[in-house]
Amino acid sequence: MATLLIVEDDRKTSEAICEYLRPIGHKVIPAYDGGEALQLFRKSNIDLIVLDIMLPHISGLSILHEIRRTGTTPVLMLTAIEDEYTQVRSFDEQADDYMTKPFSMVLLGKRITALLRRSGQAPLPQTVTLGDVSVDFSGYTASDSNGKIDIMPKEIDLLRLLVEHRGLVLTRSQILDELWGADYPIIDRTVDTYIKNLRKKLRLDRIVTVKGIGYKYEVQP
Repeated sequence: MATLLIVEDDRKTSEAICEYLRPIGHKVIPAYDGGEALQLFRKSNIDLIVLDIMLPHISGLSILHEIRRTGTTPVLMLTAIEDEYTQVRSFDEQADDYMTKPFSMVLLGKRITALLRRSGQAPLPQTVTLGDVSVDFSGYTASDSNGKIDIMPKEIDLLRLLVEHRGLVLTRSQILDELWGADYPIIDRTVDTYIKNLRKKLRLDRIVTVKGIGYKYEVQP
């Protein structure tokens, strides 16, 4: 679970973003003006910031400047300002991404997930060991002490997706979109079947069901 600071002075927009991100597994902290945002950032362990530009008291660009003086926390600018000059200034101040309003909530969630995946995490190795099972993502194979395990390529893709987003909850819809595409005629229960097969074939207990939401690959010490 990641801790996200949502800096947005429009309360309806802020609430909508928070309500969308909570079920995915994130802890969200709203801030409604620039001063409050900086206070929360300094006293909390924030993993990523969604930052509006037009804010009371202190502008989003000024907040971004202050954040970059002390660290590299990922910042996604989310604003109604879409002129090239403002976007260039944002990237000059080392913003990590920029989205303009109106925006797709699904796309926002995907961009946040991508930024979290890239921030401070090593690339996923091509071969991983899960208990006594070895999985080769590039070769789409799995094996244990008894030899090769019969596993489908799509099951390998699903495991890779879960491991890449380890610690984060993925909804069934997100999994379907990532692995089959939004327009592919697949139902939610297909994901359940693939999860069941993965657990059985690879004897995995780290794939956790989050009731009513989806699944996550649980990080264990």
